Amino acid sequence: MTDTATAPTDPRDILARYRQRRAQAVTAPKGNLALVNTQWITGDPAAPGQPIWGIPGLWSPLPAGQSGLKVTATPADDIVVDGTLVDGDAIVRGKDDANPSEVVFSDTVTGFVIASEEGDYALRVWDSNSEAIQDFGSIDAFDFNPEWIVQAAFTPIEGGKTVGFEHLKDEGKTRDMVVPGEITFSKDGVDYNLAAFKAGRALQLVFSDSTNGDSTYSVGRFLFVAPNPDGTVTLDFNLAVLPPCAFSYNFNCPLPPAQNRFSVPIEAGEKNVLNKAGELLH
Repeated sequence: MTDTATAPTDPRDILARYRQRRAQAVTAPKGNLALVNTQWITGDPAAPGQPIWGIPGLWSPLPAGQSGLKVTATPADDIVVDGTLVDGDAIVRGKDDANPSEVVFSDTVTGFVIASEEGDYALRVWDSNSEAIQDFGSIDAFDFNPEWIVQAAFTPIEGGKTVGFEHLKDEGKTRDMVVPGEITFSKDGVDYNLAAFKAGRALQLVFSDSTNGDSTYSVGRFLFVAPNPDGTVTLDFNLAVLPPCAFSYNFNCPLPPAQNRFSVPIEAGEKNVLNKAGELLH
């Protein structure tokens, strides 16, 4: 139950609570700082299995059309898939399966399998006691800035439209994402038309601005928003967050499309991930 009696109402207090929860989320057992490896397993399913850095067992792709990976291990490897100790071969179902598998390697190290659009599969390995978690100091952020709380219009597009988003590690290749509507507003004499794709029940805006590579993370930032019933949407850039790849190189983050690249500085939201010494974490 939510304790509404103690919930903050001042925007600065709301932001402070939000940032406290962000720090807790990124250090969680499957938070951004816990991801220590993402390794794609491809090739001939009949070929010998492949090792994955940092964990036991040999890993193989499955025949085309099947979800997940095969792991070959002995009881001494201490790999548990869906609650059962692996002795021989086991199937680790991917996140695209209705019942994805969970893998446990130790008290702190776990994993699951993700799928690509092309039908390939990778094992993601999480360590709740990772070096990055141990070295994490804080998420540096701008002070609350009311100038970057923007009221915009949201115009749905029937059936949505497809926009190609590049990803950090895809070497210029784009992935088609469905944009369900247009976000438009004017600020300081400039008209903006932004593209945000669906992310669960919200819209995810991937954007960059002139602070990137200077006072903020070079790749860009994310802002999650939800359209209001009256056709408006509030863009509170104080809630802008760093992408997962700012915390771990093992993520592959979307890059801002051309229309989401601001030529002005947006001095609001998160800036960089810092270690305990106050320096950039990576």
